[in-house]
Amino acid sequence: MSQTTTTIRITRATRDILNDLAARRGESLTDTVARGARLLEQEAIGRDLSAPLRDDELAWLDADAG
Repeated sequence: MSQTTTTIRITRATRDILNDLAARRGESLTDTVARGARLLEQEAIGRDLSAPLRDDELAWLDADAG
């Protein structure tokens, strides 16, 4: 299955870093960027999960299941 591609603007320094990372990992630049995006997404999910529970969430946890 073919995927649609697009162009994004990044600095030359960022391009060089990404190319170096891809080369060191032995993967394509596209795969390296996709992995970086996924890791950032996981980081955001982790932050959300580590946030204190809201009052309604605490009430739900304390509710009687019977």
